[in-house]
Amino acid sequence: MNTISSESKNSRRAMKAATAGAEAPAVAEAAAGESGPIRIILADSEAIFRVGMAKIFAVESDLEVVASADSIPQTLNAVASNPAEIILFETGLSPTPAEAVSEVMRRALPGAKVVVVTQRAGEQETVDYLRRGVRGILTRAVSPELLVRCVRKVAAGETWLDKQGVNWVVEAYRSQALEGSGSKQQLRLSEKEMLIISGVTQGLKNKEIAREIGTTEQVVKNYLRKIYDKLQVLDRLELALYSMHHRLLEGYVPPPSRGGRQAGTPVRQIAGSQQAPDEQPAATASAATTGKGEPEDS
Repeated sequence: MNTISSESKNSRRAMKAATAGAEAPAVAEAAAGESGPIRIILADSEAIFRVGMAKIFAVESDLEVVASADSIPQTLNAVASNPAEIILFETGLSPTPAEAVSEVMRRALPGAKVVVVTQRAGEQETVDYLRRGVRGILTRAVSPELLVRCVRKVAAGETWLDKQGVNWVVEAYRSQALEGSGSKQQLRLSEKEMLIISGVTQGLKNKEIAREIGTTEQVVKNYLRKIYDKLQVLDRLELALYSMHHRLLEGYVPPPSRGGRQAGTPVRQIAGSQQAPDEQPAATASAATTGKGEPEDS
């Protein structure tokens, strides 16, 4: 059994806490709720996998395959013309899958999230995919049960990674923080920005942060966009890891909240990572961003 350092455990908790508070985009909530099933686009180079996945989803009342493709041109056309919550993209479709993923995300209609299906994702590929806005990574060996669960989780606004993938992401941000520690620039963050960062690292939702600091949810969203730009991070997950590794909140004492409790006191207990083999996600997280383009619940 591998021993996980306390720093790695803290990193994992920070990632879960930061992203657990983000709210799923409205389209994902609607798709998973009363308005209809979760719509899926299958982009795979092998017919047997397209047919197999379609049969798996066909027996689930809340999942619907709306289009399939076996080439990059077909995929780009499908994602541009079919509203969908999930795009299952197989990396074998392109000799440069990372660039192809970025192009798919640019062409896709609003609300679509990409889940990459690959034979094997190494450390560099995993980190690169996430930086490009991919919301889940699966291998060809995924079981039908975990495939269905992944689709539902990602449609609800969460991120799907196995345990190894989580460790790679944590290590990538740790290395980035160490590289930048020697020339740490002076950050100019306002009191309100610090309060919002504190709320994000606790796993608070935007509306909960707004209530804590006495403002509106839209104002919190606007501040988050500014914070992302200042710190050069993409989403809540990166913001939490940046905050932890750069000790952004060290020594910061937030004022009492308007809700009557001390700001900085978590309002919920964040559950620990689930222990399960293979594709079981060590951290599924409600992240509302898909890259530089900010959705309404950023």
